[in-house]
Amino acid sequence: MVRREQRQRLGGIGGGVHMIAQAGEKPGQGLPDAFFVVHDEHGRAIGGNSWRSHGRQRCGSYLGASMSRLRTNLAAVPGITVGHTTIEAHGTGCTVVLAPEAGMRAAVCVRGRATGTRELDVMDPRHLVERIDAILFTGGSALGLGAADGVMRWLRERGRGLPVGDMGTIPIVPSAVIFDLGNAGKPPGWASGDDAYRACEAATEDYADGRVGAGRGATCGKAAGLEKMIPAGIGSWAAQFGDVIVSALVVVNAVGDIRNGRGEIIAGKVDSLRYLAEGGAPLGDPARLNRNTTLAVIATNADIDRVQLQALAQTGSDALARRITPYGTLFDGDVIFTVSTAAVRPKSPLQVDAIAALVVPEAVERSVRHG
Repeated sequence: MVRREQRQRLGGIGGGVHMIAQAGEKPGQGLPDAFFVVHDEHGRAIGGNSWRSHGRQRCGSYLGASMSRLRTNLAAVPGITVGHTTIEAHGTGCTVVLAPEAGMRAAVCVRGRATGTRELDVMDPRHLVERIDAILFTGGSALGLGAADGVMRWLRERGRGLPVGDMGTIPIVPSAVIFDLGNAGKPPGWASGDDAYRACEAATEDYADGRVGAGRGATCGKAAGLEKMIPAGIGSWAAQFGDVIVSALVVVNAVGDIRNGRGEIIAGKVDSLRYLAEGGAPLGDPARLNRNTTLAVIATNADIDRVQLQALAQTGSDALARRITPYGTLFDGDVIFTVSTAAVRPKSPLQVDAIAALVVPEAVERSVRHG
């Protein structure tokens, strides 16, 4: 029997699959990790709860109906896989998002003002190349961008990428970094091409969230000084409405705090907005302004073009700002990628954006729950 409070939480939301975890609820409270409802082709309601147990997701249905399970990570969009390499000796790592073999449409939104990136221009809707083959997120600041060579090597060995005649292929791998040098209290280091190659080899639908891969050295809540920073990492979530799936993966390494849907700080020792509003020095010391950045990738199976994907990236950025405060600062390198496998038609022009607005905030919260 579904508890009354879970039914009430869905009030005003109709149709599709809703997988909206309730922030701030601890496992000991016995509440589901998520609640979902499906309307089938006959309009019948199918629903259930999803609990997290020992790091795995299990689902249960109610109303006498059964349903297929939706992954609650980026790989909920069929064909997408994710792999990590974690370098414990340096408290860093890299994370690779692999496209299906045919590639995927992509766009990007840059909101931070201290970015470290590679091949972002390829995702401009005016650009000749229409599809990308992978995305790399890595630690090590700009020093880590060379790891993309390993992703390209892995793809090229498999004949994947932009065909260039007798010369084979040129894999398209947009990349972005976080600054995590020394964040884990270990000697500075960064991922190599070989590390990224191993992440490709490890790519799976059942990847881990938390302090792994590019999220290994990620932290948040640093506005008032690095001594106040909180461990963060990678968080993922997904939702399906009808045939349309939207999923997200975020690497949270922000200046700001993380808040839940009620506006309460869930990761941060001080109120960063108030601290900065009162004239506090960012990161407590102008010499330490370079240890930040939130990266995100939002994926969908919806058939939307690159202009729509660019708008979706902006929607994702707005969603990040509802959980990260402050967000997109002078000292953050925030970048939001959006990708589409173009498998199904959305029901309306705003459907994908609306689902993303539900999914991204939950992924952010999970990045610090796992931390």
